[in-house]
Amino acid sequence: MAKAKRTEAQKRATKKLVALNKRRAAQRSNKRIQIRKATPKRRAAPKRKTAKNKRKSSTSNSTPRRNTMRKTSVKSILGSKTLQKVALGVGGGVMASLAIGAIAPQFSRFAAPAGAFALGGLEGVIGNFALGMLGNRTGGGTTAQNASPQMEVL
Repeated sequence: MAKAKRTEAQKRATKKLVALNKRRAAQRSNKRIQIRKATPKRRAAPKRKTAKNKRKSSTSNSTPRRNTMRKTSVKSILGSKTLQKVALGVGGGVMASLAIGAIAPQFSRFAAPAGAFALGGLEGVIGNFALGMLGNRTGGGTTAQNASPQMEVL
């Protein structure tokens, strides 16, 4: 089978496409060359020489050194997240024990840690227990000072 001869219009269109493709290829290679030229070549950094002469400190004009330790202020202590959680836990424990004590007094002991955990998380529970231990040690129990002791049943 013999191939059909190409017309002049087809030959011109082919030449046009070849020229266009050559131009595009040349532009791409130029961009690559420009990018390569734009990026600097990496060279090994020269080794630094150590200074052999040290500065002598003079005692006559020395300035007093500042204390670099950060001073703790009352605001920074009271503004800490942990202390806020402890305070929320203690308050939540007191509120929960009062509320449950009015409804079901037998469960008021268990309501305090639950309320502390609900408002202050684990830090609140620990703070509530610590306050409870301090309260029992100093005599600040739940009974009033003027209350009469209950009679024991034998």
